[in-house]
Amino acid sequence: MKKILVGFLLFSSMVLVAQEKEKGFEFIDRPVDKRVDLFYKDVLITSYRYDDSVRKPFLYPLNTLDGITITRGFPLEPRPGDRTDHPHQVGMWMNYESVNGYDFWNNSTAIEPSKRDKYGTILHENIIDKTGGLTDASLVISAKWMSPDGRQLLDEKTSYQFRIDNNDLLIERSTMLTAQKEKVYFRDVKDGFFAIRLARELEMPSTEKSDYIGKDGKISKEPVLPAGGLTGMYTSSEGLQGDSVWGTRARWVMMQGKKDGKDVTVAIFDHPSNIYYPSYWHARGYGLFSVNPLGPEVFSKGAEKLDMKLEPGQSAHFRFRVFIGSGRKHSADEINAYATEFSE
Repeated sequence: MKKILVGFLLFSSMVLVAQEKEKGFEFIDRPVDKRVDLFYKDVLITSYRYDDSVRKPFLYPLNTLDGITITRGFPLEPRPGDRTDHPHQVGMWMNYESVNGYDFWNNSTAIEPSKRDKYGTILHENIIDKTGGLTDASLVISAKWMSPDGRQLLDEKTSYQFRIDNNDLLIERSTMLTAQKEKVYFRDVKDGFFAIRLARELEMPSTEKSDYIGKDGKISKEPVLPAGGLTGMYTSSEGLQGDSVWGTRARWVMMQGKKDGKDVTVAIFDHPSNIYYPSYWHARGYGLFSVNPLGPEVFSKGAEKLDMKLEPGQSAHFRFRVFIGSGRKHSADEINAYATEFSE
């Protein structure tokens, strides 16, 4: 009997070890909190969130596979050192400054009530599907782009694909926007389109003024932010670096720096099927990391112009990829290989 019991316990422990080794992606739905958490081997990778205060669905936070947070905490979870500018720049999101004249990009509860008739809101509608596997996961959602007077301008269907590759994380966002009962007009403007707001440590050194969260957790209004610990540097597929990346076209742009004592690489990839590929980049040293395929006029200083229009029932499809890696400095050749794979 003792031999049988010992054998059973040994077998059970082996099964548990095997199950632990096989653990991959797992979704946990938290509808009361208006979020769906995604874990990989018990590490929170991100949450799909639709907080009322942010006025759009978004992914927040974004973490590396070893748990390093690459996104700014403010305004949801302010951390010491966070800038307090642009409260609408939260996590990873996609929207635009001028859709039938309404500003979807800058909307948040920070907007004065008397001015909210100028801002659009993206309302989460449904979780269509969520599937977690050993090295892959997918989340499919629907949302509605609403005018301030309650008209639905666009129907959105978005698929997020998550994949582990060489101990790094890849996220692909595929979004179909379909005009509803009226023509939808995307005016050529600067603020858009697909973006990440980076953590303070991944910003580039800057003299730009901004209030920030002090060590005591309160907002500080000193004239110049502390510059210590800023490690970020942009590099584009065209070989440009730093502030020179802003307003130029590229297949991809990466931000590299250090956080929590480790090298971190964050890259965004444009896709050849997107309008105006390769796109212009609205990448700012203060932490806004954005690609805008709909706003060439300001970036080209008026030499180019694009005003996208969708007739009722007509759709526009957008695809972007994000790479998040830590523990070493990834080369431009590696990032370029991921871009080539994505384009194929």
